[in-house]
Amino acid sequence: MPFVVAEPCVKCKFTDCVEVCPVECFHEGVNMLVIDPVECIDCGACVPECPAEAIFLDEDVPEQWQEYVVLNERLAEQWPIITSQKDALPDAERWKGVTDKRAELSEEPGTGD
Repeated sequence: MPFVVAEPCVKCKFTDCVEVCPVECFHEGVNMLVIDPVECIDCGACVPECPAEAIFLDEDVPEQWQEYVVLNERLAEQWPIITSQKDALPDAERWKGVTDKRAELSEEPGTGD
């Protein structure tokens, strides 16, 4: 069972999780990260590192964010891999904890490594 990045990551994109991941399963969009469910080894190292508390085991994703299970799979195929930590988005602290950010999600790819 892979882990999933859900809506709390939108407009924050903290990358602390990427730094501890033992495999290359994180992919970068312009304003959030996703996890490739095929590459994820289900270690859970990323979960406590996420300041936005955005990472969940796929079967534990809260009901209101269930669409992110499929979204992670789809966008991981399109977005570049990120393996090293970068600065969070400039307004990350302001967006952390904001609810209902789905409309803010951009599907544009990030730069990756």
